[in-house]
Amino acid sequence: MLLDGKRLLVTGVLTDDSLAYAIAQMAIEDGADVVLTGFGRSMSLTQRSARRLPVTPDVLEWDAQKPDDYDRLAGDLSDRWGAVDGVVHCIGFAPQDCLGGGFLSAPWTSVAVAMEVSAYSFAALGRSMAPLMEAAGGGAMVSLDFDASQAWAYYDWMGVAKAALESTARYLARDLGPRGIRVNLVAAGPQRTMAAKSIPGYADFGAQWGRRAPLGWDEDDRRPVAQAVCFLLSDWSSKTTGEILHVDGGYHAMGSDLPGAREEEGSAPG
Repeated sequence: MLLDGKRLLVTGVLTDDSLAYAIAQMAIEDGADVVLTGFGRSMSLTQRSARRLPVTPDVLEWDAQKPDDYDRLAGDLSDRWGAVDGVVHCIGFAPQDCLGGGFLSAPWTSVAVAMEVSAYSFAALGRSMAPLMEAAGGGAMVSLDFDASQAWAYYDWMGVAKAALESTARYLARDLGPRGIRVNLVAAGPQRTMAAKSIPGYADFGAQWGRRAPLGWDEDDRRPVAQAVCFLLSDWSSKTTGEILHVDGGYHAMGSDLPGAREEEGSAPG
């Protein structure tokens, strides 16, 4: 199996419609030993989702905005496994005033939260997990991205945070590579998840993909993204780092609608 014996930390599982859940499920099916994280009032949601996985993983407390939680999480994993083979970063958050047309009006206090949770936490997690991945002889970090090479309707400061995440991944790849740790991103097309539904105007935002992506796109199919993440966690990607792997049906490479593409009922104009 692709991930046989790998010890993986997967963050960001809330409900079973989340990408993090699909990644954890596929990793377990591919032979990995998985631990999840949760925090605060959402911990019960994560624990409930964990029980639906093929093997019920433990859920450890980790709040990306609490520095002490990083050290405690590393200590828990050190006691449990002694080493970690891979880390999956599936968290991102922006207050509502940072989204849906609030780019010019959002205050720094809100923007700072978006940047800390969505980008800085990836670097902080890399810093705390690096000794454990070194102990494994090397490892892999993967985070979920949304193509930040252009401005998107409604996405506003979350788009800026994703651009910061992309840059963060490159610097992490530079600094952790000599320690045998690979750092990559998967830029996924829109998925109909709880997080996506919190973005104002999301229905219009995601409707374009089906007619514009040359391979098509299903907002309810999590497997292509989970497969890409599991590949990047596996030894098959042993010399891949600093990469953004697009799993979006090819949408990012298209400059205009495909010839002969038709307007689907209910879709937004391109």
